[in-house]
Amino acid sequence: MNLLFIGDMVGKGGRKAVRELVPGLRTEHKCSFCIANGENIAAGAGMTAKCIAEFCPVPVDVVTSGDHVWDQKGFDGEIPGLKNVLRPANFSRKQPGRGFGIFSNPLCGEIAVINLIGTVFMKNGIGCPFETAETILEKIPRTVKCIIVDFHAEATSEKAAMARFLDGKVTAVIGTHTHVQTADAKILPGGTAFISDVGMTGSDNSILGREIPAVLRKFTTGLPTKLTVVDDGIRLDAALISYNSDSGKAETIRPLSINAGF
Repeated sequence: MNLLFIGDMVGKGGRKAVRELVPGLRTEHKCSFCIANGENIAAGAGMTAKCIAEFCPVPVDVVTSGDHVWDQKGFDGEIPGLKNVLRPANFSRKQPGRGFGIFSNPLCGEIAVINLIGTVFMKNGIGCPFETAETILEKIPRTVKCIIVDFHAEATSEKAAMARFLDGKVTAVIGTHTHVQTADAKILPGGTAFISDVGMTGSDNSILGREIPAVLRKFTTGLPTKLTVVDDGIRLDAALISYNSDSGKAETIRPLSINAGF
């Protein structure tokens, strides 16, 4: 079985790329399931139900998030009604939404998706992602063989540690957050696919999806600067994962980076 994981979508350009490219990618690579990180889809900061409706549940089955999930005012009231949208599971239990779910479709059966956030160089007030992962795995029925983890974290060391910690227990640990696709995609000894960061679905003519002059001004002057999202020159970064449907073990992982043509 094959599934597709789409890197952090940025703004309307990222949303458009997913709408226009993912159906063809799913057909070309025979992908029965698609996960996308969407925490930057609303003008580059946060999420809204309206933005999510543009591509979920078709062509994306599940949308994950990260530290910017609450950036848009009112999304905390929308997320309880969005059954295919996850927020980091190791956030406070008092926050709305859920951090994992078991999803299914006729092509692939049941797939568990877990959304976690790192603690190194990230916001305070976050629970231990390792303990949270263990707790969640105990709740997932053994009949669910495919388990995908979106680990939204800054430090590559923390991401690699999570992958080794979960090796043999999940199908894949996919890193998100840095918007830079890494060159370390591999299958670990226990059969877990791993990449430190899957990358970004956003403008290639930018600095992590934002206008270049604005980012340079912020770095060179230290002054408050509006970092406007760039919505042209879009590329789509993703990871294609093949796994054994009987064991849940990953067989291959292949990074993709595609010019959207707009």
